[in-house]
Amino acid sequence: MAENRKSGAEQPEQAPDIRMFGPGRGRGGPPGMRPSEKPKNLGKVVKRLIKYLGKNNRLLVALLVIMLLTTAVTLAAPVMISEAINIMTYLDKYEPSSGVFTLISDSLSFADKYIDNTYLADIVKLLAVLAVMYILSSLFTLFQGRISAKLSQKTVYGMRKDLFRKIEYLPIRYTDTHKHGDIMSRITNDVENISNTVSGSVTSLFSAVITLVGSLVIMLILSWQMTLVAMITIPITIIVSAVMGRLMHRLFSRQQRLLGELNGQIEESVTGYRTIVAYGREETEKKKFAQISTQYKKNGIVSTALGGVMGPIMNVTNNLNYLIVAAVGAYFALKMPTVFNVGLISAFLSYSKQFTRPINEIANQYSNILTAVAGAERVFEILDAEEESGLDGKTLDISSVKGNIGFEHVRFGYNDKEIVLKDFCLNVKSGEKIAIVGKTGSGKTTVVNLLTRFYDINSGRITLDGHDITEYSKTSLRKAISIVLQDTVLFSDTVAANISYAASDTDMERIKKAAQTADASRFIEQLPDGYDTMLLRSGENLSQGQRQLISIARAVLADPKILILDEATSNVDTRTEMQIQTAMQNLMEGRTTLIIAHRLSTIKNADRIIVIDDGKIVESGNHEELLALKGAYSALYQNQFEGFAT
Repeated sequence: MAENRKSGAEQPEQAPDIRMFGPGRGRGGPPGMRPSEKPKNLGKVVKRLIKYLGKNNRLLVALLVIMLLTTAVTLAAPVMISEAINIMTYLDKYEPSSGVFTLISDSLSFADKYIDNTYLADIVKLLAVLAVMYILSSLFTLFQGRISAKLSQKTVYGMRKDLFRKIEYLPIRYTDTHKHGDIMSRITNDVENISNTVSGSVTSLFSAVITLVGSLVIMLILSWQMTLVAMITIPITIIVSAVMGRLMHRLFSRQQRLLGELNGQIEESVTGYRTIVAYGREETEKKKFAQISTQYKKNGIVSTALGGVMGPIMNVTNNLNYLIVAAVGAYFALKMPTVFNVGLISAFLSYSKQFTRPINEIANQYSNILTAVAGAERVFEILDAEEESGLDGKTLDISSVKGNIGFEHVRFGYNDKEIVLKDFCLNVKSGEKIAIVGKTGSGKTTVVNLLTRFYDINSGRITLDGHDITEYSKTSLRKAISIVLQDTVLFSDTVAANISYAASDTDMERIKKAAQTADASRFIEQLPDGYDTMLLRSGENLSQGQRQLISIARAVLADPKILILDEATSNVDTRTEMQIQTAMQNLMEGRTTLIIAHRLSTIKNADRIIVIDDGKIVESGNHEELLALKGAYSALYQNQFEGFAT
């Protein structure tokens, strides 16, 4: 259960303003926003993964070369063993069946001086070559592992970097309609699965293809008849792999989605723990978690079981293939010994095993590959999401901003069914302090979201100093505006770093001056390390009032032309509120200020109070004028200070 970051969120439930109020408390989007359980385009995902591998082309080429050498050594070994078997089997009748053996015999002719027996000398030569080949194979495998690990980490580093950058530039609407825990799961769990697959399964896949082709070529050279025999079980393997593959891909896609939901549930429960305990909802949250966890468990059992079955099925098929090759080869050797000698059959047994082994390896790795592909689909969903537009463009000259704001017949809704602002018109003069009040859902915070262009209007026009705000880049526009929120967002860094967050190139003198203006310097200097004190997550080692004062100091340092105070004192006691009010008065001096408040006592001194109802301004004036009207504002005021029974 996530706590509402605002006591009165103005938006419809389908699109709460979460990102505006800081990270970590996202809620699920509207119905229909969950990822589909149907498998996506497997080929397309694999191609995109290969493109990421291709960005490290030197490592990829080196890996392919090493795998070629390793495979060449592995494929050459059965030929040597075949020759050795023929020497021992046929002795004086033996004739070399391979030009390779003749080359070896000639190059190692010095061994004949030390060994009298010709056949023994030939065997020793072959064994010596085999020893060298196996040593080289081990070295190549070592290099292959190191290159594979490097390729994996570089590939995943690039993917994670792209993903994080993408998240930073997603529109507010995206983060408002997706669970934060699920987004975090994609950048951690899903990317980690891809990393494991690239380092292990992808290498096995490349090696398998090379071995498969190499084995087939050598078998055809040795005997096309025996090659056909060795391929009898291949159709069985293909059919089983295709059927199991479709089923497992569906299961692993669902498993990754459930993992995202599970992470989202945990993140929300931890974030909203106080609310859960306060309302005694522990059992309810446990049931929610158990429900998702049970689905994940059941899906995991089935997918893991199927993944485990794939290997044994392939092993049975391979063993059947081995049996067929041995039986048919023995028959041929007995009937046609001059064509099918014992060494040839021995070599075919090895090559048929090597021919089917890659398929078996792929089958054994299939569950890992599908998990990674399912994760990659979820990662690519974010990478393919449309980025926030309007970040680039004409730069607003902040130094020339006066702060005149205009809303001209603005119409806006978070969706087509619910329109929040209807023909909304408001003019704010430079330096004016405007308070916006109204009942929950009336559209107060929406006004702020539109001014900062967290959302863009459906129709109408918003101006700054007479110019449409869409003429300027969102980045430069937002630099002219500072927001002090109800729930302060602080980072796990020093007090000084948190104050200078909006102006990172500042010096300590300006930081201290901003803290003094915000009336925060007194408590900061009493902290263990003063301005160098490290804050825990979200500033948990400070009181709510202290966190709010640091937020005000941050806004002071940013030196905005326009200031937005959004329920800035609603979470603190009356005494702390008075201290914060003093700090805010210093902050508002000379700035155009929009104050959103439920506590009407905090806005008595506003130049003008705007009352919004049903997306329109229904009253406008100062505190005394509105009380005299005995309208909507008067009713709100009476309810707060004389009780709901009045």
